[in-house]
Amino acid sequence: MVRNKFKGLGVALITPFTKEGMVDYTALRHLLDYQLSNGLDFLCLLGTTAETPTLTAEERRQVKELVVEKVNGQVPIVMGCGGNNTAAVVDQILNDDFTGIDGILSVCPYYNKPSQEGLYQHFRAIAAAASKRNLSVVLYNVPGRVGVNMTAETTLRLANENENIVAIKEASGNFAQIDEIIKNKPAHFDVISGDDGITFPLITLGAVGVISVIGNALPKEFSRMVRLALNGDYSNALTIHHQFTELFKLLFVDGNPAGVKAMLNAMGLIENELRLPLVPSRISTMEKIAAIVKELNIKC
Repeated sequence: MVRNKFKGLGVALITPFTKEGMVDYTALRHLLDYQLSNGLDFLCLLGTTAETPTLTAEERRQVKELVVEKVNGQVPIVMGCGGNNTAAVVDQILNDDFTGIDGILSVCPYYNKPSQEGLYQHFRAIAAAASKRNLSVVLYNVPGRVGVNMTAETTLRLANENENIVAIKEASGNFAQIDEIIKNKPAHFDVISGDDGITFPLITLGAVGVISVIGNALPKEFSRMVRLALNGDYSNALTIHHQFTELFKLLFVDGNPAGVKAMLNAMGLIENELRLPLVPSRISTMEKIAAIVKELNIKC
């Protein structure tokens, strides 16, 4: 039975850009050094937070190779591999280079708005292709982005019938739905929080970790909260959770990854550059984030 490697703090890695709009590979190396030395448990590569839709195929290849080389097996890596054309996703899984990659994170198809049966058949095809490459699959349910919610019934059906589907990144915000999955899931299958702000309560329900945005900037602090919660020390974990309540809101008020890029810029780690159609956070938001960074006195 395939087991889930993606537990604890997973960081949804951003893609830094230069002021000229090119991928900043030097900054990416420094960011990885910072994260690897500050407690993350796994990396999520080329997901939503990486602005992957705006990267060229060559840029995606170079980012993947740099990350795999830099990580060098220190932590597991899950890589974004999804879309709204099932055949194209299957072809990518069967033919792309997944050297150094432990699993794929596959989002529910966007724009098409498939039925629950369509979602089931889509992920069944992806799981079959992934098994041929010895890749585990993490489902990604994020109805606010894709326009369709995958129900607990469909998630559990996929989990029970496909042993290499090992987890779901749940970002629906629907606690009843997520709790139903946790309650009825098979032993090999886990739930991972897809929202920083509700990671603590989801772990108390039985989630095993988070794929985090704030972890780009605060891997040490956020991983401590996650580990305390996973170890049942809810009192101390809650204290840390409450310290970040305002920051959780600020990082997403102008969209993701605008907020966390503003924070990383305030920390001196990257340029505050995004690719259209995304734009940087408003000045008022950046000023509030910079004030929190100064107050936290984070050492990079």
